[in-house]
Amino acid sequence: MNVVNATEAEICAREPIHLSGAIQPHGYLVSCSWPDWTVRHVSANVAELFDETPAQLLGTSLREHVDGSILEAIADALRFIEPGLAAQRVATTNLGGRGALCDISTHLHQGLVHIEIEPQQAGADNVGPITANAMIGRIAGQDPGPAFFQQVASLVRELTGYDRVMVYRFRADDAGEVIAEDHAQDMEPYLGLRYPATDIPVQARNLYLMNRLRVIPDAGYTPVAIEPQRHAGGAALDLSHHALRSVSPMHLEYLRNMGVGASMSISIVSGGRLWGLIACHHRTARLMPPGVRATADLFGMYVSMRVAGHEQATAMALYDQSQQLGDVLRDATQSRPFADVLPTYLRVIVKLLDADGAMMVLGNRQMSIGTVPGGESFSELCAWGAARAGAVASTHRREEWRSQTRPADGLAGVLSMAFGRDGDGVYCFRKEQIEEVTWAGHPHKATVPTDDGQRIAPRRSFAAWRETVRGESVQWSDSDRRIAERLYDVLIDLHRRSTVNAEEQFALRLRRHVRGESERLSRLAAMLGDMQHLDDEQTRRLAERIGELEQHLHRITGTAELSHSLP
Repeated sequence: MNVVNATEAEICAREPIHLSGAIQPHGYLVSCSWPDWTVRHVSANVAELFDETPAQLLGTSLREHVDGSILEAIADALRFIEPGLAAQRVATTNLGGRGALCDISTHLHQGLVHIEIEPQQAGADNVGPITANAMIGRIAGQDPGPAFFQQVASLVRELTGYDRVMVYRFRADDAGEVIAEDHAQDMEPYLGLRYPATDIPVQARNLYLMNRLRVIPDAGYTPVAIEPQRHAGGAALDLSHHALRSVSPMHLEYLRNMGVGASMSISIVSGGRLWGLIACHHRTARLMPPGVRATADLFGMYVSMRVAGHEQATAMALYDQSQQLGDVLRDATQSRPFADVLPTYLRVIVKLLDADGAMMVLGNRQMSIGTVPGGESFSELCAWGAARAGAVASTHRREEWRSQTRPADGLAGVLSMAFGRDGDGVYCFRKEQIEEVTWAGHPHKATVPTDDGQRIAPRRSFAAWRETVRGESVQWSDSDRRIAERLYDVLIDLHRRSTVNAEEQFALRLRRHVRGESERLSRLAAMLGDMQHLDDEQTRRLAERIGELEQHLHRITGTAELSHSLP
């Protein structure tokens, strides 16, 4: 990839944030081979805990440095931990020569047991005035909507004491938007602000899926190196599942530019995808006790469950409606042609797909409802659909399917269910939505030139920056596309059947005509044999007529055979 010409998204996505080779300084890391407990990797600060240098620990058995009961607790936990999953909290115990009270978590990855150790501060175990059960109880009866998410933000702030807590939702274009917020009175609101996709690049979103909770107690920390940084096989040590993983320097710069001294994020996951985050910010460094983190993690899992359940219920209701429509169409086409039945149900399709209009195109026959394109845009539409026949295709950008920049119909989005290369099919449309977007700072300046190309440059200003977006409609959601795919399967099946039926009916009529002409010819030939009394001229004319009928019969017989062979 040419670094100079790389896009902002490519530059962001290229940063190997899971291979940082370091941890945050509020904890320690010891990685052992399994099951012999031989120490293979340690964090460079481990001497603070064990009074032994990394060189003295590496290659020895962890049994020589910690009590056997601790190893037994870790071994018991490992029986229920699948390799490659996030770290699990397994014990709270005293470690090291000074007997520091520490919280211990562990996970399996790359054939190693990774043990993360966090010393506890005195009195830090108390969860606070609110528990997970109380938090869940306050939102249990609400559907995920504005009031629900506002309560989520307020409850997490009450639990953690952060200066600001936001519910941040990812849009279909991977940009994020603050949909709920609770913050200190002297802080400016971020509610409604939008953040570009490059703020949380794809590999960072993947890590949020692997680890539901991420804490940075001090955005100004100095990373602690892991020794050695490479696995025995030569590969870099993968820290994807480590709770203590040192984050990208660009992310730390981003936080500092925002005036954030500490942060915590709780993932909201729906349908296996990162739906959003509960993002917590504090203006100064803030260490979050393990008990509070565990409560926040449990609450986040409940929020994820509610969001996923609501989305699934909504999608299933629409899917059931689309399936019912398919059944109705099948029944109706038993007695009526498909082209006569389909227009009756365009209104239902518009409702299912939340469209502003729909159009059926079948040969020279067209039928529409609501707002649809006309003129040159119609031919462009058919060409666009024909090029994508065989599957559902959609776009919310006007420029992708029509050349007119300001069409009179005001349409921007299209979803096509094209049957073939002729452009026949069903098309749904959405109107242009002129949107005043308020960004948290300028969204289009994420990189700066350097001596070796470009590097990511977190924004320094987060002042509201407004942009008017034109030529776009509301985006077609995953649910919209699934419903359309279900309908498409039904529609294309009925279209194929109607085409075959029409060809079969034509072939049947043709065969009947051939049979009638053949019988007529046979009768004329018989008459010719019985009419010996006719003069030569009459006989000649009759023979010519029979010859003409024979040629006509040969032509239509060939046509009938060709029609009968059509698929």
